[in-house]
Amino acid sequence: MSRHPTAPLQASGRLFAFGLDVVRGLPRRPFQWQEFVRQAWFLAGVTIVPTALVAIPFGAVIALQVGGLIRQFGAQSFAGAAMVLAVVREASPIATALLIAGAGGSAICADLGSRTIREEIDAMRVLGIDPLHRLVVPRVLAAMFVAVFLNGLVSVVGVIGGYVFNVVLQGGTPGAYLASFTALAQLPDLWAGEVKALVFGLLAAVVASYKGLSAGGGPKGVGDAVNQTVVITFMLLFFANFVMQAVYFQLVPPKGA
Repeated sequence: MSRHPTAPLQASGRLFAFGLDVVRGLPRRPFQWQEFVRQAWFLAGVTIVPTALVAIPFGAVIALQVGGLIRQFGAQSFAGAAMVLAVVREASPIATALLIAGAGGSAICADLGSRTIREEIDAMRVLGIDPLHRLVVPRVLAAMFVAVFLNGLVSVVGVIGGYVFNVVLQGGTPGAYLASFTALAQLPDLWAGEVKALVFGLLAAVVASYKGLSAGGGPKGVGDAVNQTVVITFMLLFFANFVMQAVYFQLVPPKGA
């Protein structure tokens, strides 16, 4: 049976409408604190170790690539500044987003999807309980909260890893690496990375919740929803990263050396 040509547009519209409902429900009271704490602890537990392990090769690869590039221009003293710009502003939010979407988002989708096929969500509606307020909003806020702190973890580990690889493997000077932090980098770069992580956490949780609540067809449908969640989230994250980076460059002028 062939799909209607407008089916992707309809699905996109439903996802956008669901996201608006979630955003409108964020300040709604009473807030589900227990569910928020439980979900934040769960998301941190499944992502913090992979995030720390991913941050080390991220910092190492960037240090090797950037160090080799700036050596060709005779600018080894700016290795620290280049590392901060690359890790804090770009690599950290992306690494955080991929882990939040891949580990956290898939877990959220599987949990809500299993509740949906067991008709628990329908039972909540019959009892007059809004699933969006009771289940979705705490998960979205937990994903945003955890994403911000994971981004800080990736930034710290990435910069330290870059320092080790630059000084030990590339013969850089520790003092020059540390002193060059403020040469090109500035405080708005850190805030830009945190805002990116916040938005990425929101997108990942919204997509995961939507696909979980719309899952059908038994366990196979839940598995398909999890796969679709990861793919859709990755596409949205890279598009959102491009848009936010373009806006950032327009609002915040680069700092000269």
